Amino acid sequence: MSSCSDEAIPGQPIVLGCGQLCLDYLVTVPSFPIPDQKIRSTSFKVQGGGNTGNSLTCVARLGLPSRILAKVADDSHGRFMVEELESSGVDTSFCMNAKDGASHFNYAIVDNQTNTRTCIFTPGYPPLLPDDLTESLLLDVLDGVRVLYVNGRSREAELLLAQKAHSKNISILINAEKKRAGLDELLDLADYAICSTNFPQVWTESPSSPSALLSMLIRLPKLKFVIITLGEHGCVMLERCSSEVSGSEEETDIDELHESLKQSTDFTSVLPVCNSSLVTKLAGNVTGRLVIVTAEKILPSEIIDTTGAGDAFTGALLYGLCTNMATEEMLTFASRVAACCCRGLGARTTLPFRTDPNLATFLGA
Repeated sequence: MSSCSDEAIPGQPIVLGCGQLCLDYLVTVPSFPIPDQKIRSTSFKVQGGGNTGNSLTCVARLGLPSRILAKVADDSHGRFMVEELESSGVDTSFCMNAKDGASHFNYAIVDNQTNTRTCIFTPGYPPLLPDDLTESLLLDVLDGVRVLYVNGRSREAELLLAQKAHSKNISILINAEKKRAGLDELLDLADYAICSTNFPQVWTESPSSPSALLSMLIRLPKLKFVIITLGEHGCVMLERCSSEVSGSEEETDIDELHESLKQSTDFTSVLPVCNSSLVTKLAGNVTGRLVIVTAEKILPSEIIDTTGAGDAFTGALLYGLCTNMATEEMLTFASRVAACCCRGLGARTTLPFRTDPNLATFLGA
């Protein structure tokens, strides 16, 4: 395997991710087959996958130290996935081997006609468990870490790790894709949340996406911001602000604020744009601002595969949090990184390095 061409920036804080590693079998087809049909693929690739590994690979390519805590099977698939992460600059020294385990793997069929993908996941075993995490291991794995990334797939172990991180004042970012057992406890500890399109409404039972974001800030007082990702339509962030507003100021209706912000956002721009509301009183003692970010418009001929675009977005946010990027810069940067990911087959093939000219505006590369 080729090695990473960009070294981690010396002295920079570490991003730690905890989660499952998965092997992706990726195939592109002219159009999705109908039952009993036999077709030819147009391309094929085997690549490491999984939210955590993908996001940490993104962080490493951007030049920050990244570290993974996971359990992998001691089989050829497991060894391949660890070696691939190492070649990208991810610290795998806290990956545990399960001698009698089996690796997670995933079949991904990419439809060239509709630019969609269909995934078939086969879970492996055994999972990472709290018993695997000794006190000394927790202290070692968190040493030097600025941000911990979790997603709830190894919920009991992630919760133990998050509790220790919280006690050491390490920020926690959670990727909330869908309701999972034990996810609420992780959300309670999170400083930042990135959510799938439907998660906030499902979790809060709110009537709209904007009201669901507000409900999350109300229910999770530690949360500094929550983002809902919208694929080709960009993302929306609700950020908690400490700025004081007039005590007599009336509460702003979040749905009306969102609609007004949409009307003033340039959705025709090819490159991502960020549009933010003023800081306003939203509900009770919650003060904040709403931010809309458009996605980069990619020519249909350039879109190869959207697998992992959300993980690339997350990785760029992790980078932005660790390097103290301003909110608007961080969000547009993440949108550009996610767009780079869509131009190759698989979640990691076209993840950019920090020297990528598309990122020069942000990184001075």
